Amino acid sequence: MKAVRFLDPSGDVKLGRLDGEVIFDAGPAGPRGFVPSEEGWRTIADASGLAHPIEDVRLLHPTEPVKLLAIGLNYRDHAEEAELEIPDVPVVFAKWTTCLIGHRQTIVVPREETRPDYEGEVAVVLGRDVYRADDATARAAVGGITAFHDVSGRRAQLETPLRQFTLGKSFDTFGPMGPCVASPEGVDLADIDVSTKVNGEQRQSSNTRNLIFSVVELIVYLSRGMVLQAGDVLVTGTPAGVGDSRVPPVYLKEGDVVDITVGGVGTLSNPVTLER
Repeated sequence: MKAVRFLDPSGDVKLGRLDGEVIFDAGPAGPRGFVPSEEGWRTIADASGLAHPIEDVRLLHPTEPVKLLAIGLNYRDHAEEAELEIPDVPVVFAKWTTCLIGHRQTIVVPREETRPDYEGEVAVVLGRDVYRADDATARAAVGGITAFHDVSGRRAQLETPLRQFTLGKSFDTFGPMGPCVASPEGVDLADIDVSTKVNGEQRQSSNTRNLIFSVVELIVYLSRGMVLQAGDVLVTGTPAGVGDSRVPPVYLKEGDVVDITVGGVGTLSNPVTLER
């Protein structure tokens, strides 16, 4: 089952069930968007409103999280290409939620950012609050899976002495998410494909079995001392193939289209433009 948040032809923000290329209206979206709790999934399963062809609506990022938590260097091959040591504990940073955009919305690179880069990732959305989780509680807290583009301004990310990630990762439009949230029922979190294409050219291809820290391990780690709330989003890291590590480097440019495909979710697609 797949849930979306969308702007219908009349301009109302709705939740819906995505079946193939058709969205069935599930009613108004609340301020948190789609929260993949048991109640949230029942609402999607019971969707009986108007059917909209997906091309007739504007898909929004499905969830409005309180916390948008991201992990760096969580694929061994990405750590190696960046010439960094394999971390002993997760590398955690935050993205401000104002960076979020939806499927087919435009990534706008600020004039000051000279090294805009792509990072395709698997993200999970929490379906329940969790604190000091054990493995079983952490797995049960996963309410949904989605695709995420951790657009990265390498200039801003790496120019500070301590390489503080937040600014370069949080520019407006630097967090495409969607196109839907897929139910985790029956999904092996340690076996999800993820790939990135730029203008149809394969740039990244991997699977969550190559994560250094698994989804469950990340939730256990992050929930020590901090409540993870239903609707919060955890972005799990990117595999090798980023533009900054290529020789020569290859950055996003005007007119590019980035497609990120996550197994069981679908493809998140966003065009790129440069701020004028």
